[in-house]
Amino acid sequence: MSDILDCCTLCPRMCKVNRNKGEFGFCQAGNTLKIGLAYLHQWEEPCLSGINGSGTIFFSYCNLQCIFCQNREISATHAGKEASITRFSEICLELQAKGAHNINLVTPTHYIPLIRDGLILAKKKGLHIPIVYNTSSYEMVDSLKLLDGLIDIYLPDFKYERDDLAIAFSHAPNYFSFAKDAIQEMVRQVGSCKFDKNGMLQKGVIVRHLILPGHIDDSKNILRYLYETYHDNTFISIMNQYTVTGNFPYPELNRSLTKKEYQEVINYAIDLGIQNGFIQEEETDQSSFIPHFTGEGV
Repeated sequence: MSDILDCCTLCPRMCKVNRNKGEFGFCQAGNTLKIGLAYLHQWEEPCLSGINGSGTIFFSYCNLQCIFCQNREISATHAGKEASITRFSEICLELQAKGAHNINLVTPTHYIPLIRDGLILAKKKGLHIPIVYNTSSYEMVDSLKLLDGLIDIYLPDFKYERDDLAIAFSHAPNYFSFAKDAIQEMVRQVGSCKFDKNGMLQKGVIVRHLILPGHIDDSKNILRYLYETYHDNTFISIMNQYTVTGNFPYPELNRSLTKKEYQEVINYAIDLGIQNGFIQEEETDQSSFIPHFTGEGV
């Protein structure tokens, strides 16, 4: 599958660079996996983290580059260690042996062909827990189809409905259109959510939405679209953990989300009829919740 990187069109950036010959596109990733951290993560949705934690693998680089990114250490400054496809398969098995409830692939888009080969190898070696694909949703449907049958749980963000926000904050024109089509493909692949007897998710889609301060109308539009399209076939995770990570030219991004803003969006979700969802407690916008990307587990 690595020959796909000869002319990279994995994501909507459509850079068409030859990553196998040292050319770099928007994300700056090469042709070898680079991982910032692999560990048991306790702060995902309860049906993913459970008691033992989600076996989370944070990939370096990113095809979105949100200006407010919490994980800039790996997305923008590219901290991490390189890992072969074989080593990646071993990391998955090591996390499983530690009791991980699932393997959680964070920001994987730019490595889809390499991840695909690694998952096939790991499954041959005994990997059997669910695989989670944790993404910004700035995806190409054809790329996601390469993973059909390998992914059990899709965990996509749905960041913006308004294109001006997507362009200003993530340099991502037509984000809504690409994310909409990507999530439709995810639902096609894995169907409705299925849980085991302990309440752990085994199959399905949880769509995450991070509310941005000053933009709750955009959040409402996204929730309305999701519920009108999928009703209770997907879960929706409404997040209040926006963390101020810099001094931005957009004044609203230089403050935290208020309790009033968050509650207004929650009330709107309830009024829509959304029942299958997750909300967050207060004080999740602290930097202490951001992992340290030390290369642990790689």
